Amino acid sequence: MRKPLVVGNWKMNGSQATNCSLIEALCKEGAKMEADVDIVVCPPFVYLADIKSWLQGSAISWGAQNLSQHKDGAYTGEVASSMLSDFGCRYVIVGHSERRLLYGETNNIIAEKFAAAQQENLIPIVCIGETLEERKQGVTEQVLKHQLDAVVQRTGIDTWAKAVIAYEPVWAIGTGHTATPDQAQDVHALIRAYFTTQNPSIAKRLLILYGGSVKGNNAAQLLAMPDIDGGLIGGASLNAEEFLIICRAAVN
Repeated sequence: MRKPLVVGNWKMNGSQATNCSLIEALCKEGAKMEADVDIVVCPPFVYLADIKSWLQGSAISWGAQNLSQHKDGAYTGEVASSMLSDFGCRYVIVGHSERRLLYGETNNIIAEKFAAAQQENLIPIVCIGETLEERKQGVTEQVLKHQLDAVVQRTGIDTWAKAVIAYEPVWAIGTGHTATPDQAQDVHALIRAYFTTQNPSIAKRLLILYGGSVKGNNAAQLLAMPDIDGGLIGGASLNAEEFLIICRAAVN
């Protein structure tokens, strides 16, 4: 059995005051679900120290939204994997569609970031997904394969034993549109089949999250699908009540 995982990606949102109240609510309820679902929050970098202090000893883990592929050096504004490790991060999001589209991150850069994360024993949450145009052209499977191939060729298939995938259809992020449960399941099954051909054991254990406008009112249907192991949650993770609804849906 794969234990569900729900990750809150706060993106560029939050303040010390709102973060504190959000974490307080999550910790109170998260402890009740600890045995059944893993919960993670990924705040902006500047709040990692606060999040670490508030979450230490709780049932909730923390991670980062991005990292540099470089170990250290003259890379102004970047954050190294070793720095994230210093702050007790367990996870790091790699290759989010916004990083690909807005900041030009290529499949090769994402592969390098995956490797950098694992060098510091961080668990990379690798985001993959197709645009609306690619879906219309019927090339979803090819697009996802290229995105995965870049990492597999860089690090090998065995490294995925300590990694997570988040399938995020780009056309369903921040648009209010969501893949139907059957559409999402079909793609998750394709992703698992990709790994089954290379390492069935890893494929069986691999957590594949869905990330595309998951809300409290659609989480139960999406997370009930057999190959959907949880969610990478954006806006809904900023509201404790709604985020906890999603976490409970992952358990059920």
